[in-house]
Amino acid sequence: MIASAGFTAAQAASFPDPPKATSPAEGKASVVLAGGCYWGMQGIFEHMKGVTNTVVGFSGGKKDTAVYEIVENGTTGHAESIKITYDPSKVSYGDILKVYFSVAHDPTTLNRQHYDVGTQYRSAIFYANDEQKKLAEDYIRDLNNAHVFKSPIVTQVVPLTGFYLAEQDHQHFLDRYPTQGYIAAVDIPLLNAFKEKYPEYYTKEIK
Repeated sequence: MIASAGFTAAQAASFPDPPKATSPAEGKASVVLAGGCYWGMQGIFEHMKGVTNTVVGFSGGKKDTAVYEIVENGTTGHAESIKITYDPSKVSYGDILKVYFSVAHDPTTLNRQHYDVGTQYRSAIFYANDEQKKLAEDYIRDLNNAHVFKSPIVTQVVPLTGFYLAEQDHQHFLDRYPTQGYIAAVDIPLLNAFKEKYPEYYTKEIK
């Protein structure tokens, strides 16, 4: 992890719970999140109980620039993102945000995660409705007020204007290439931290 941010997955042991939704979703729900390389984000959330599907892609820019090789130049407005579909009767939007902030990435580094630098690696929550927006903003406020991190949270909370699927080879990358250099050095330790800190959320099954 980036030591200067004061972020460690160990904080998850006493991480504050998120605000409760006033009108919990029913049936099927989804959320789009960005937090660095989407391989690692998917590597965590595809193993979360209550999640029914995960796909990686791009959000924040236009459809015609939603191509990995173009997004990587950092000028498209896109962020590498993950779309998480879940069953609200088994896991809440707040639960997902708790894992997102506490073990999935460092929400205090601006346009950077680990070795990756650029706006395409920014921390962002792309909300689909006012409820998602409010809960995300309230949780960020609570975490900052509680000084959970040594630095302020820089996560953007912005409207979802589109989610564009990434190329097939980027889907479920961690599970297909667990010994790849970046995966082994950065993402596997995060997945292990997730399993250790949140056994109640973890499942071996891949979604």
